Amino acid sequence: MPMFEFATAQRIIFGRGVFDQLAGLTAEYGRRVFLVAGQHALAPGGPVEQLTAKAGALDLELTVQPVSGEPDAPTVNAAAERAHSVNANVVVGLGGGAALDTAKAVAGLLTNGGPILDYMEVVGKGLPLKQPAAPFLAVPTTAGTGSEVTRNATIIDPITHFKASVRSPSLLARVVLVDPLLTLGLPPGPTASTGMDALTQLIEAYVSRRANPLTDAIVMGALSRGARALPRAWDDPNDIAAREDMCFASLCSGLALANAGLGAVHGFASPLGGNFPVPHGVACARLLPPVMAANVAALRAMPPDAPAGASTAGDTLARYSQVGRAVADGGDDAIEAGIAWARNEVARLRIPGLRQYGMTEADVPEMVRQAQGASSMKGNPVTLDEATLTEVLRQALD
Repeated sequence: MPMFEFATAQRIIFGRGVFDQLAGLTAEYGRRVFLVAGQHALAPGGPVEQLTAKAGALDLELTVQPVSGEPDAPTVNAAAERAHSVNANVVVGLGGGAALDTAKAVAGLLTNGGPILDYMEVVGKGLPLKQPAAPFLAVPTTAGTGSEVTRNATIIDPITHFKASVRSPSLLARVVLVDPLLTLGLPPGPTASTGMDALTQLIEAYVSRRANPLTDAIVMGALSRGARALPRAWDDPNDIAAREDMCFASLCSGLALANAGLGAVHGFASPLGGNFPVPHGVACARLLPPVMAANVAALRAMPPDAPAGASTAGDTLARYSQVGRAVADGGDDAIEAGIAWARNEVARLRIPGLRQYGMTEADVPEMVRQAQGASSMKGNPVTLDEATLTEVLRQALD
């Protein structure tokens, strides 16, 4: 058994209606609350209004910071400055991955100071956070990123057009509230893209070079549940049982990726998200089938006992077979069944190709170059050469 480390939020509370506990739990960490909220959370009668209604009775001072779209460095810096100006001493993220990542970054800057680029890997100075981040509570309103239980905040650098992370154990949430009721009514488009992001994260963590027995157990406890639930949630936005299963799959994907890493799909997603207005989950969905196929082809070309993934090429192929059985009940060739499932889900959920976001064939070489330097690429079970990566990205265009 390999040596491994597992780190996650201090406390995770999961279930229908647990959002009602947020005000009381927040008061345990501070009174001057900086609330980073996504658009879904800000809707009339939504969770922000509900939290505001309870804040007065607990003597909470709320400062609401709306976010939309992927967070970039200037947005994070401005939010942190505003949090400083109101002397915030606790940060709450309420929304999708953008809101949660922004909130995490603000929590880090509140106690460490400086611009966010000082702490960003790959594109910035990569300095460590020397002081513990301000207390951070996470409440997801989508089922996809798993950001509520990760130790990194992913931010776009507008100069290099690259998405990179600030990473520190102190960014882990003090409390995570996962309430499936908050995801009811999410439209089919975001349901599909965030859901495929969660499923991609589960698969990539399972075949990652850093997979371990604990993350394996988490993935296999969630993958089939999520694969069955996503089409139902897409068909019926108010199917609470499907939403509950997707919230669980998303939570598990965050637990797994934070401790096992990811792979080539997310290696590509970083530069794509920084250069084009493509939603992160859309990029993951379109890239998952060709990356799975490319990895399997490369593994089959290797001797079975050659090092790959967390063990050997043969063992990693067996992992892809397990994936196929989990998502598609694959028979004699579960590996191919798993790849076919990924292709079929992209088509069934009507996830658009990357060309619809302005990417062309001419952009492929530069995106491949940038992806090769992404941190997630290091977790891929095999090293894919430039020609293979180029073909993978071309397949995701249409």
